[in-house]
Amino acid sequence: MLTTESTGPSARAVWGEAAAAGPFAVLDDDADSSGLHFLRVEQMRTLLTPGMLAVGAALADAASERRFVCVLGDVGIGKTFAVHVAGRRLGDLLPLELRAQPAPADLRLALHRALRLPGGAPADPGAADTLIRHALADRPRIVVVEDAHRLSASCMEYLRFLHDGVAGGLCVVLIAARRGERRLRAQRMLATRTAGWLRLQPLTRDQIPVALPALHPVWQGVDAGDLLALDARLAGGALLRWTLITHHTLRLMARAQAAMPDARLLQVVADRIDGGR
Repeated sequence: MLTTESTGPSARAVWGEAAAAGPFAVLDDDADSSGLHFLRVEQMRTLLTPGMLAVGAALADAASERRFVCVLGDVGIGKTFAVHVAGRRLGDLLPLELRAQPAPADLRLALHRALRLPGGAPADPGAADTLIRHALADRPRIVVVEDAHRLSASCMEYLRFLHDGVAGGLCVVLIAARRGERRLRAQRMLATRTAGWLRLQPLTRDQIPVALPALHPVWQGVDAGDLLALDARLAGGALLRWTLITHHTLRLMARAQAAMPDARLLQVVADRIDGGR
């Protein structure tokens, strides 16, 4: 587990003075998260959850040291969102778009595109690598790999090759499901090249009544018991699920011309999302 203080200097370097306000402060300058919110729900805010604060601190350290950092957690916990928002604030973010079971050739193609190198990617691996390494050495970059637990040993070796081949190293963020940690730990090269292993957790029951009214105005004034019941039934502390709940709630409110959601409307929302289970 990463032990970096999530509200220390590294976090403040990313989030500014908002980090000092502690968990669930609203990030006022939301330009860096524009377009990243799931479903793009109007008035959805970016919260500095404990996970966001921790990712900001970990990524700031990894970018400074140009090392790997592994971000682990269940689906919908906010791993990718946090990495992208923090990464955009730190520098040049290079998220790689890869197929389900990529080979090193897919990594080369994805990097060629992410770096916006001219022309098509060379068919010769050596020529492709020369272009990629020169571009990566041009200025500090943050390479982001989703579902990193699915990478083959040859793909991990290719990332090691890039990291070691760029003067001063290369910051690479490996985002993976929590169950994929064992597979990543089996990659011996990560032991000496990784700045930290970060495990994100869902929001707790105590945090739900604090976080939701800050996340979106629609939850302001809603009874805490109703929020906890919805979370237990549909979300399990995952903000991605709460974004979906908010989306459906706003649509039903507009249809019913309701000023705020009551228990009956929320029951309809829950039935619509989970099929009445």
